Amino acid sequence: MDVTRSTLAKILAVVFVLNLVVMGAGAAYSYQHQPPIPDEVVGPDGDVVATHESIQDGKAVFQSNGLMNHGSILGNGAYFGEDYTADALELKTQFMQEYYADERYGEAYDDLSAEQQAGVDSRVTADLDRSMSGESAEYTAAEAYAHEQVREVYVERYHEGDAERGVPEGMVESADDARQFADFAMWTALVSHAERPGTDHSYTNDWPYNPLAGNEPTGGTMVWSAIAMVLLVGGAGLGVWLYNSIDLPEPSTKGIEVPNPADVDLLPSQRAATRFIPVAALLFVGQVLLGALLAHYYVERDAFFGIGEALGVDVIQWLPFAISKTYHLDLGILWIATMWIGAGLFLPGLLTGHEPDHQESAINGLLGTLLVVVVGGFVGIYLGSKGFFDGQLWWLLGNEGLEYVEVGRVWQVGLLLGFAIWAFLAYRGLKPLLAREQRFGLAHMILYAGGSIGLLFVAGMLYTPDTNIVMTEFWRWWVVHMWVEGAFEFFIVAIVGITLVSMGLLRKRSAEKAVALQVLFVMGSGVIGVSHHYWWIGQPDVWIPFGSVFSTLELVPLILILFEALGQYRALSKSGETFHYKLPFAFIIASGAWNFVGAGVLGFFINLPLINYYEHGTYLTVAHAHAAMFGAFGFLALGMATYMLRLSVDPEKWSGKRLWWAFWLWNAGLAVMVGLSLLPVGFLQLEAAFTEGYAVARSLEFYNRDLIQLLFWARFPGDTMLILGTVVFAYDVVRKRFLLRDVEEDASTGPVASRVLSDDD
Repeated sequence: MDVTRSTLAKILAVVFVLNLVVMGAGAAYSYQHQPPIPDEVVGPDGDVVATHESIQDGKAVFQSNGLMNHGSILGNGAYFGEDYTADALELKTQFMQEYYADERYGEAYDDLSAEQQAGVDSRVTADLDRSMSGESAEYTAAEAYAHEQVREVYVERYHEGDAERGVPEGMVESADDARQFADFAMWTALVSHAERPGTDHSYTNDWPYNPLAGNEPTGGTMVWSAIAMVLLVGGAGLGVWLYNSIDLPEPSTKGIEVPNPADVDLLPSQRAATRFIPVAALLFVGQVLLGALLAHYYVERDAFFGIGEALGVDVIQWLPFAISKTYHLDLGILWIATMWIGAGLFLPGLLTGHEPDHQESAINGLLGTLLVVVVGGFVGIYLGSKGFFDGQLWWLLGNEGLEYVEVGRVWQVGLLLGFAIWAFLAYRGLKPLLAREQRFGLAHMILYAGGSIGLLFVAGMLYTPDTNIVMTEFWRWWVVHMWVEGAFEFFIVAIVGITLVSMGLLRKRSAEKAVALQVLFVMGSGVIGVSHHYWWIGQPDVWIPFGSVFSTLELVPLILILFEALGQYRALSKSGETFHYKLPFAFIIASGAWNFVGAGVLGFFINLPLINYYEHGTYLTVAHAHAAMFGAFGFLALGMATYMLRLSVDPEKWSGKRLWWAFWLWNAGLAVMVGLSLLPVGFLQLEAAFTEGYAVARSLEFYNRDLIQLLFWARFPGDTMLILGTVVFAYDVVRKRFLLRDVEEDASTGPVASRVLSDDD
């Protein structure tokens, strides 16, 4: 079956618009059905327990103190501390049990007989079986008592500090702030058990699992899990059939001249673009070192091998888990983005041989601008978490406090401006190619992908600290997961396609068709697939079918990308010793394989509604995130960096030995970390959530179990290999900065540009 490039481009445009229409309509519908924040929460005697203002102020406390990178809310955030929603609900039921045990029998709950406990439990469940809408919420006497007790627990934990939990003293500045945070957490607990009007389940679809509070999986959760399994088989089969039916020539070195690095000239702008690589490498080193620290915190929550005590330094006071986690996440995004930005500025000169006026100076200026924004954002995060900013400055200049988008809003605007500058510079470099190709050509695809990253980042500007947390999470996931499932995957296939063309493995027309088809599958499933994040956070029920269907179909494009990687590998295996790009090519293949494992296999498993109900916010998600983020996007970024270095370093001085060592250390380390530690812990958490309740699976007691601690230690060999690989890589790329070849002012007659710009392609 032959489908033209223009037909694929038109279908892709329709799918993209359809995605925006669905998600835009979903946003409006979600605003109308978000859980209400009552003006007042009152006890049976009319006394005010909490107010709309105290709940919203508690949300600001939660964000400004970086608590989302210590624990999680509604299942989203870090897994070191408790999930505050599940924890507040569990504490609420326990204190209600104590209240009724004392009221009825004058004894502690644990001292009652089984029959008496059953009667108390029945009363607690009856109290919590209620609907909530309108301007006020009414507590029973037991609920009012429990709310006050939870407040004091949060004061003890988050203001006074709890070293055993890894909470530094003064993490929340004042006792009143801690009580407001408790009000916010208790509101999320309230919407988790209060029925949504017109339904037979809560606003969170009865999540988290807590039978005493009446929270168990709904019928819809089971039904859509079964439908998802059927769709998986059908969708995968359809995807494979389409892939094999449409004529897409596989990469091949036969009959195509593979350019020798010695014949490729280096332009001044390309040399400037390589400066992004050592910067990214240093960010990468910082990230993996912080990752090792975070892993150790799960074993030793208030120290670091005794080093802090020996030096008289309180480690968790100066570098608590929340700040370390914030930096670890942000550095991961930044080093990958930095390498991609560098690749996006390097490839135009390679493909066109064109050097725009002052391009080198502009690229250096962009690098300097990004460094200022990054340093400013990181300093702001630290100062914000320490309470240095008053009023609204905490979220404008400090720590916005939302996972993956932590930096203050001003610094986010700076990053968005950096994306815009990058797009403009890439456009200048690609201009000769843009003028010769149609709107669905590879150069256009690169700009579309970069533009979509910036477009989705704008969604992070659509909320403030006063926005309901449910809608805040709605827009945050637009930024986080639409990048991953949409824009980043788009960028991956476009960059890989254009790189294979420059390597001489694909003709440009063939690459354009392959990229368009894969992007069609990615956009067709991934964008609406973001809705699997909306099941348990208080969003309307409509997201369960949307999330189930499209999250399942997300596996299809990843299967196609794996097929593409295997096809590329076959081309490589037949190329012989004359192929000069085996190392960057190996990174591309590894990226496709890890993308399938991390995003595909593990992503599909944890996104089945019934699995996700118990798994949400456990180590299975950690395994999925590490395998997908580093395995897919990280390896691609490293492959692009290696390719840039291969063409930039003096051919007579080139050596890939250390980079090969780094490659295998990374692969082995990631496999050990995920296979021997993260997945086993995740499966044990899944069992604990199913048999003992979700709050138990996220508790300190669970993490302190002997087997879990052993599995935490089992992660360290993998972490060590990852660190060694990163240090070797950083050392090598810094050394290679001193081995770059001389630059040329014009490369339009080079082997790559001559072929790409030829009329017969």
